[in-house]
This record gives sequence, C-alpha cells and structure tokens, in this order.
Amino acid sequence: MTAGTPDHTLGPPRRAPAPRPGGPSGPRRIPPALLVFAVLTLCVAGCANVPGGGRVVSGKPVERAEQVDDPYVRLIPVRPRPEWGPEEIVSGFLAASASFDDDHKVAREFLAAQTSWRPGLRPSVTVMRNREAPRVVKQTATQAVVKVVGDQLGTIASDGQYRAAAEHIEVSFQLGRTPQGLWRVTGLPDDERAGLLLTQVDVERALRPVNLYFFAPDQRTLVPNGIFLPVVNRRDLPSQLVRALLNGPTSWLYGAVKSAFPPGTHLSGEGVEISKDIATVDLSKEAGTGSVERMSAQLSWTLRQFSEIKRWRLRIGGEAVAPKDMNVTQDVRAWEVNAPDGHEEQVTQSAYGIGGSGFLSTLDGRVPQPVTTGNAWRLSRPAVAPDYQEVAGLTSKGDQVLTAAPLTGSPTPKPLLASSRRGGRFTPPSWGRDGLLWTVETAKDKSWLWVRQRGRPPARVSHWGLSGREVMAFRVARDGVRAAVIVDVDGEPQVQIGRIVRDARGAVDVGSFLPVSSELLRARDLVWRDYGTLAVLGQKDSDTQALPYLMPVSGSAITSLGVGSLGEPRTITAAPGSPVLIGTRASNRNLVCKQRSPRDQFSEWACDIPATDPTYAR
Repeated sequence: MTAGTPDHTLGPPRRAPAPRPGGPSGPRRIPPALLVFAVLTLCVAGCANVPGGGRVVSGKPVERAEQVDDPYVRLIPVRPRPEWGPEEIVSGFLAASASFDDDHKVAREFLAAQTSWRPGLRPSVTVMRNREAPRVVKQTATQAVVKVVGDQLGTIASDGQYRAAAEHIEVSFQLGRTPQGLWRVTGLPDDERAGLLLTQVDVERALRPVNLYFFAPDQRTLVPNGIFLPVVNRRDLPSQLVRALLNGPTSWLYGAVKSAFPPGTHLSGEGVEISKDIATVDLSKEAGTGSVERMSAQLSWTLRQFSEIKRWRLRIGGEAVAPKDMNVTQDVRAWEVNAPDGHEEQVTQSAYGIGGSGFLSTLDGRVPQPVTTGNAWRLSRPAVAPDYQEVAGLTSKGDQVLTAAPLTGSPTPKPLLASSRRGGRFTPPSWGRDGLLWTVETAKDKSWLWVRQRGRPPARVSHWGLSGREVMAFRVARDGVRAAVIVDVDGEPQVQIGRIVRDARGAVDVGSFLPVSSELLRARDLVWRDYGTLAVLGQKDSDTQALPYLMPVSGSAITSLGVGSLGEPRTITAAPGSPVLIGTRASNRNLVCKQRSPRDQFSEWACDIPATDPTYAR
C-alpha cells in the first residue's frame, strides 16, 4: 500500500485521516480487487494509545493531555509483484518500510539476497514533508539507478530522539535483475547504513510520540524525555515503553537526569501484563537494590499515558512489592508530588503585567490592579519570582537587568546586570522553580548566559552552548533541567531546546540544543506553557505577521491558538491550567489579549486589558 504524502502540513507528526488505498507510486496500479486485502486496520475500542504530542481538538479544553484515545492505523504492506519495474520496486520498498511488522519482513522482500539491510525495531528515521515519486536516472538491461527527491523535516535517532532539520535531499537506489529476471534493490543510500526514509504520514501511522520520566537533580521532580516508539503490536506497546524507560534517557538528556532503576534491571517474563485495567510490571532481581518509591514514581508517570491502564502493581523477581504506606496495587496518578510542573497547588498562577500607569499590576480582571507604586518604578518584561518576593525585568532599551523587592509597596528597581558590549542587550529574565534567575546577554553573533542565586552576585555560565550565536529569548522549564530558546540561525530566529547539567562541584553546563520544529519561521517570543508544550509567537509560511502557536517539544505538529484580530502581537505568556496571554499593540494602545473561552483552543481573542508585557509568576 502506498503511503500518502501531505501537501501542506510542515511539522511531524500530526494525526492524519486514513490514507487512500493504493499500490506503489508509479505507472502501474494494483487491481482494485487486490486492494481489498491491502487494508488499514483501525484499532478503535479499548486501544491503549499514547499522547499525540499536544494535539488539541476544537471544543476540547486547552489543557495538558496525558492520555489520547486516538485510533492508530496499521499498515499492511504490499509484497513486490513480478511485473514491477525499478521505479515501482523502490516505491514499494519505501511504502513497505513504514511497516515494522516481523522486522520489516515485507520490505526486505524488495531487496536482493546479498543486501544485508535490517533496521531493527528502533531504527533511525529521516522524516520527509514530501517525497516525489521515484524516477529512473540510469538503466540497462540488468541494472538501474533510481533517484528519490524530497524535503526533509527532521530526523529521529535510534534512541527515539527527534531533531528538526529542514533541508532538500536527494538519494539514489541501486537495482539489479535476479537470475529469475526480477528487479530488486542491490544498493541502498549511504552504503546500506541508512535507516528509514519515511514521510510525515508514514510516521503518523507507524510511530507514537511518548514520554519517559526521569528525576531532576533535586531527586523529586520528574523530567519528561520525549521519544518516538514504533507501533508494531498494540499489546506490546506498554512493554516497549517500559523497556525504553529501563534503558535510560536519550543521549540528549543523558547526564542531566537520573534513573532510580539499578543497572541491569530489565523486564521479566512476557513483559507488562494487563488484565482489565490493571497492569503488572515484573522487574528482574537487579531492581531489588533500588528505591521502590522512586521506581514507582517513574513507572506510574510512564504508564499513565495508556488510557486503558488505571492501576498497576510492581513485582521484583516475581515477588509483589509496594511503596511504604501504599497498597500493592497503585493508582497511576498516585505520584503527583513528582509532577514536572509541580503540585496542583503550585501550578495555580497569578497573571501580572505593566499597567497603564507604568506599575507592576495584577491582570486577574479587565482592570489592572497595581501592586507596586512609586516615582522610581520603571521596568519592562517583568518576571515574578516563584515565592512572590522579588520581581526582575529590563530597562526599556533592554541593556540592563533590574530587580525589585518586595513585590508590594514602593520598591526601587536596582541594576543587577548592565551590558558594556556594543549593541548588547538581555533576554527577558526567567525564573526557575528553584529560585534561580536566568538571562542571556547577547549581541550580534555572540551571547553569554548569566544565572543568579538570591543573596549572591550573578555569575556567568562557563559552559554555554550558544556562545557563538545571537539569542532572542531564553526560558527555563519548571523542571529546571530543560531550557527553550529563540536563537538566530543563518538569519532566521529558530526555536530550540537544550539541557542543563550540573556536576558534583556545582558547575553548570547549558547546551546540546536541538531544533524543535521546521514549521515555524521568524519566532519572536516564547514561554513554557506546560512540561510538554511551548507557547510561541511566530510565523508559518502563509502568515503575514507573528501569531500564537502551541509547539510540542516532542517534535509533533504545531497548532494555532485562537481566532480574530490581535493587532501587532509582541509578547506571549502561559502557565499550566491558565489562559495564554498576548501582549499587543492595537489602535495605538498597549493591550493584553485573552481568549473569551480559554478552555477552547479556537475561542476568539478579546484584547481589552490596558497593560503590556503579561507574565505569570513561576
């Protein structure tokens, strides 16, 4: 069955409608009668599905979606036919390689006997936005060269980590005739070491974006590690996910997080067994030296991604174990204390902004209420500390970082940092839940990362992965391990995420930045909406101005937010369970926009709060 290619969508992956059945692209068509057997199987009732990377449907609440009951599509590939020529063989191979059944058994039937291609269950993947039909560029009676051309969106590494990388690619396949006169692939691109060359729609059908959960250095907060897993057998997917968890974090997050599972721990028996809505995880005896509580927290957050699993039990070496003061059978949502965004009571946020009088004000109603006053008060892009004891911000030119405390009364903003570099400016300050204050000092083609612990002077981070680039925004995730940035790459502002590593001596390394999406161009501002999603102001190809988008950090497709006029959007802020707020300029006034029904993603924007630079306390 030929995998369809999307015409307009740019980002990977987004749930797609069932594709039209058909054979490999090319001049030949599979007779309609055969298509009856080349079917897509839809798993609808009782499926265990995992998050779709933040996909939000109109009319549904705009909230963190940890469970998605989304039917998955299983591709039953078409085997090669004797009359197929070189183009059809390559097209059929590409379509069949999107099926992970039996170690790509059908796809390997398109290869010559001497071709040793076996990608395995966790291959690397090149994700393509579009892929032209294969075409012969050279052919003799016994040999042929077939070229495939298309636009790449990104790549998925063998550990499941996605990296956006938009580029035009051309690859060639070598083909030869067998002694029986059949065309078969004799040489794959990149000396047979290539992984899979899949379209975005192929990825949507064959893989799922999921999270693995590991501990931040505080040993309390869980950090999601997004990966893509192949869907081979729905029943085996929970076992696949737990095995990936036991293997540890991806190379991108390695060193920044910790796992509670002792080395050598693996699944015993048949893997994760599910009876009704209860899962049983049987770990090997090596887990006996680990903390049952901490292992349970990681497993609970990982298993909660399956809608059919409500409760679960842990066995080690065949013996049932339970955390202290808990039943053997645990609720998958019993470990909220380890939530990446904090406790529910910590998640509730107050909105602030600069009111019309120039003072820091609350934005809980349509009329801003000042919380600071005084003639000396002048500050832009405010950031309120998580304990509400201090506020940081910038001067109007952005060349100084200011702080003021306490948050009420008439505090005088005091300089914390001032740029002495020509053209230097600072990114809006960003607070971590641990009370650290972060900002990037930047100039053209240069940047320096600063961090300050209260009571100490700010210090420059010595290991900073973007020192040779201009940075327009820097935001620390609530887990304190991941950071999102807008960075200049060849003249285009690009959204990337990196990780924060602290060694035993307290030295900080902030780097390993990966592009998040190839969809959004000219990003202007961003903030963490929740642990899996960024709220970003930016432009897609068809946009004439910056607009708000929700961008999953997993690499899934971005989605637009709200409808209606926004004037000239300049800043954006968001928090878990709270409305996204836009700071804009409209009718020569500074206004803050809020959706009329914030729980509806496509609700109309209302721009009627006279304030600027909205922000949430961290």
